[in-house]
Amino acid sequence: MTPETQRLLLHWKDPSRARRLFFCQIEAVETLIYLTEVAPPRFRKQIEEANAEANPGLCRLASKMATGSGKTVVMAMIIAWHAVNKARRPNSKAFSDAFLIVAPGITIRDRLRVLNPSDSENLYQALNLAPTDLLDGVRKARIVITNYHAFMLREKEQVPKLDRQIFGGREGEKTFTESEGDMVARVGKDFMNRKNIIVLNDEAHHCYRRRVGGENANGEPLTAEEKDEAKRNDEAARVWISGLEAFARRIGIQAVYDLSATPFFLRGSGYGEGLLFPWVVSDFSLIDAIESEIVKVPRMPVLDDSIRGQLPKFRDVSPGHEGQPARVAEERAGEAIQGSDESCGLADLPHLLLAAIDALYRQYEAKFRLWEASPEIGRPPVFILVCNNTATSKLLADYVGGYEASEGEGADAQIRIVPGKLALFSNVDEGGCWRSVGGRS
Repeated sequence: MTPETQRLLLHWKDPSRARRLFFCQIEAVETLIYLTEVAPPRFRKQIEEANAEANPGLCRLASKMATGSGKTVVMAMIIAWHAVNKARRPNSKAFSDAFLIVAPGITIRDRLRVLNPSDSENLYQALNLAPTDLLDGVRKARIVITNYHAFMLREKEQVPKLDRQIFGGREGEKTFTESEGDMVARVGKDFMNRKNIIVLNDEAHHCYRRRVGGENANGEPLTAEEKDEAKRNDEAARVWISGLEAFARRIGIQAVYDLSATPFFLRGSGYGEGLLFPWVVSDFSLIDAIESEIVKVPRMPVLDDSIRGQLPKFRDVSPGHEGQPARVAEERAGEAIQGSDESCGLADLPHLLLAAIDALYRQYEAKFRLWEASPEIGRPPVFILVCNNTATSKLLADYVGGYEASEGEGADAQIRIVPGKLALFSNVDEGGCWRSVGGRS
């Protein structure tokens, strides 16, 4: 390896560091370094073959890292490794100082701002990711952070549909839409004519090219909702991978580094659902992260003694009701919440879902009482419900913490503050209270 890479590795592993890096973070980058700088040709050939079907023309390497094990730090280490080497070896084709970081949404995109060396909270200084004399190379790097939606071709000007058809000529409506080159120039305007960039895909399981002829690779019939999910997955993946292919054609891509806790094909990809990307080169699984005490230990609801029949029941808490919580939430959002739980829609939630929440809460309550009686334990336990969308999460938040329901109309209208079903998490005093719409309680 280069002397600069060696210095970085020794710097990252220095036992006297004020804040030591996780060993899994170092191992993920070491694997990429080995494959780039050290590995014999047969290793690179394996990577090329793995990419040939799903990513022709792109060199993708995926690092599988459990959620909470620090993927963003690994991205910063990759940037430092490339940027430092490029600064010392400007003519090298193995390294680059231009980085396109792609996220699945604007929330994650905004969190990744710490990868920009000019940010006041950048990770390079906060975590001391490069020796002082090498930091200047990192500061010279050009970094673009975006979400994959930016790859969609936009309208260049607002023109009525009839005018588009009349003045579009042979190209039709395409005349008024960005070309591939326009999109690349818009998204990558800060690259300043740099070539052969490095791409970092965060949550990279959303990025792949659908396999033709493999619409239902698992062989099981899909429900209408599963087909809708597959269609959404396919559309998102198509936009993402098409954007990267456009950058590869226009300015060149040196390498694509995928980071994800779940780098596998989704439903609708044409591959077996859950099949790992064949270009995964390192794997730090959730079990490894839990055993290493890097992430918290998840606890599943297992107290299903109140449920009769075949066990376990809580592997799927909405059998046949997958979209029901979301539909209930939409119905509640469409009109003012009225009266009792039955009229508010909470009674329509799947029985197994409520039973699972209740079982998990009973476990939590026992742990909480233990913590309450023994302050030396430290932090209290945490109760987390993970939902499939914000509509469902709002519905369950009302169930857990309480909500406001209106009764009556006009001048007689009153708002009832309804307590949550889980006492420790209820935001309402026991019994609830009333207030008039005019504000008089």
